[in-house]
Amino acid sequence: MVATAPFLPTVPEGLREAILAWYDARGRSLPFRGTTDPYAVLVSEVMAQQTQISRVAPAWTTFMAAFPTIADLAAASPADVLRAWRGMGYNRRALNLWRAARVVVDEHGGRLPSEVAALERLPGIGAYTARAVAAIAFGSPVGAVDTNVRRVLGRAIGGAIDAFPPSELQRVADVAVPADRPADWTHALMDVGATFCRTTQPLCGECPALAFCRYAAASPAAGRVGRVGRDASPAPRFTATSRWLRGRILDRLREVEGTGWLVVDAPIGGHDRAAIVAALERLASEGLLELDPASPLSARLPVG
Repeated sequence: MVATAPFLPTVPEGLREAILAWYDARGRSLPFRGTTDPYAVLVSEVMAQQTQISRVAPAWTTFMAAFPTIADLAAASPADVLRAWRGMGYNRRALNLWRAARVVVDEHGGRLPSEVAALERLPGIGAYTARAVAAIAFGSPVGAVDTNVRRVLGRAIGGAIDAFPPSELQRVADVAVPADRPADWTHALMDVGATFCRTTQPLCGECPALAFCRYAAASPAAGRVGRVGRDASPAPRFTATSRWLRGRILDRLREVEGTGWLVVDAPIGGHDRAAIVAALERLASEGLLELDPASPLSARLPVG
């Protein structure tokens, strides 16, 4: 029996054109969208992981001013990189970006590789980031799939967010890319997903993909202007989380000049001494700080 390839839905005719036309007229204007420099694109994509674009834009400008080239980043100390990352959260991304820069300088002559597979081998660079860099910086017709893109393509092409399993979704994303505008397509899908194609409150009636979207065609409520779906959940109390505590500890350490130690006094918010010691040990295990052997509450940013 001859094996057959899994069924791959076609891209609705007019979908690409409608999304790109909207992007040309209404897409978000962001400082890093004005460059195709691979390093600058990589920094923006790493910053954008799990972070609102409104926070990324000023942080990217500041970071690029501090480390204008990948060689500058590779030559910096991890402490300086973490200081420049202040306000972004998910600080392991900063160290992974620094490690990736060192690999690029040591193994690739200071030039980011253009192939997806080679990009994925860099520290902290996953499938989405590798494909986003390949599409935006190198013009490769590959689809970068994150949660925003999954919603847009799942609904528009498959009729539901979860229409495609991950392996098939990547094939769909690659097929959907217009060969002549992979960079704009990558940005446009992100904007449509963030602006209209939300998880529980999609603004289908305002979406440029409305007339070509299989989800909208099957949903009576989707054609009206405004939100459909259930109300958003109450915002969590971030000050009670270990992530919040870890961020506050690193912010304190960023204030220390040079390589001096800082005693992290308790309490911080509602977190007592035991919670702070646990957070310090976890941060140290991730390479985000160094602990003073003389004191469980004394720490500094990594120096090398």
